Amino acid sequence: MALFSHEGFLAWRYLYRRRHSRAVLLLTLFFFLASVATEVAFFRYGHAEVGAIFTVPSVLLFITFFLLNIFSVFTTVSIIGVSLGVAALTVVLSVTSGFQASFKAKVLGVNAHVLVLKYGQDFSEYREVMKKCKKEPHVIAVAPFDFNEMMIARGPALSGVLIKGIDPVLSPKVLDIADRLTSGKMDELATPLPPNDGGKPLPEMFIGKELQKKLDAKIGDRVRVVTPKAALDPAQWGSSGSPTLREFRVAGVFYSGFDEYDRRLVYVDLKEAQRFYSTGDVVTGVEMKLDDINQARAVAHKLFQDLGGTPYRVIDWEELNHNLFTALKMQKTALVVFLTLIILVAAFNIVAAMTMLVIDKTKEIAILKSMGMRSVNVARLFQLAGLTIGAVGTACGLGLGLLCCAVVERYGYHLDAKVYLIDKLPVQVNLNELLLTAGITLVICFIATLYPSLKAAGLHPVDGLRYE
Repeated sequence: MALFSHEGFLAWRYLYRRRHSRAVLLLTLFFFLASVATEVAFFRYGHAEVGAIFTVPSVLLFITFFLLNIFSVFTTVSIIGVSLGVAALTVVLSVTSGFQASFKAKVLGVNAHVLVLKYGQDFSEYREVMKKCKKEPHVIAVAPFDFNEMMIARGPALSGVLIKGIDPVLSPKVLDIADRLTSGKMDELATPLPPNDGGKPLPEMFIGKELQKKLDAKIGDRVRVVTPKAALDPAQWGSSGSPTLREFRVAGVFYSGFDEYDRRLVYVDLKEAQRFYSTGDVVTGVEMKLDDINQARAVAHKLFQDLGGTPYRVIDWEELNHNLFTALKMQKTALVVFLTLIILVAAFNIVAAMTMLVIDKTKEIAILKSMGMRSVNVARLFQLAGLTIGAVGTACGLGLGLLCCAVVERYGYHLDAKVYLIDKLPVQVNLNELLLTAGITLVICFIATLYPSLKAAGLHPVDGLRYE
């Protein structure tokens, strides 16, 4: 332990800057005050432009000049290189995790944890299926639903939509519909009321926020829903096969934050949805909510067996959104790989810094070895010096990355919902990912110290003192 402490002291001595500059000290103080001012202006008083533009650069400059008061220029450059790589990886991981969490929350808000569907159009025994679902472990709520693709119109505005028939009593226990209503009440869905322009009471519907903008509709307005077929049985087509038009009243507006749902999804009462087609009391499927979403796959598998398999199909939320979450995982993995290259580039700075240090300290290494220090201890000395650069760079990078995440979350950068599906850049900091980032960086930094440390360990004392 004493020997290890001696090596650590020598490593610190080699990295420490013994001659201080007054100009560097003044610049450190200046950027410290600038950092404090921008932080207070942004986080306390909410000056968004100041925080978004100046907060991170001012802190980065403060860190740079602060390090120049302690380490040499070469060492500081190496530390800043590691810091920038770690900060970039931290921000990207937090943003991609935020996308995953945001999509998951929004998808589960309008979709159930487990669905039971049936091949064909004769799912009339859904009540018996619901009873079996309630007996399954982890299932806390069950509701039927009906899905149909139709057209909705108000005046000249027209849009294709998915009409989802729900049970006003059971469905709110499965989905977060009531919590996502920006106007209207859940119990109004089953109560026909006259529209704003008068006339007989009309069945009610909830529409998404983006669809409301497209139709320019207000609460109480009359809208028309057109179905392409009056019946699903081809034998019943003919004169009754022409498009069927029904009128509804807008009873509420919901906002899920997921553009695809806010633009295309419409909720109506289950009985009203069933009246579009003359198939009787038939539904598209049964959906359920679990007390633990991580058990969705196991519950789906067991329920499929309990129902006797085909013609039933049981889908959990991960399978239902498989393409979306698989794409997010692949994107996250690719970004981690590419951004790790930044840390690898920074590692070359460590190799260069340590190699220059070995050349500069050749005489001292020769003296140490002539006094009895073993080659392995000399190698460990330079490994400690390189790991010190990596550790300081990692700590600064994590701090800078977390600051960037705080700025992004506080500022609330808006996204084009048509492109990104959500309207705000999400951020979620994960401790495990921070530890992973730190671990990857330190491993790379350790590998970067191997060549310089072996070069120092292989130096012969005679070679180092030959020209002295």
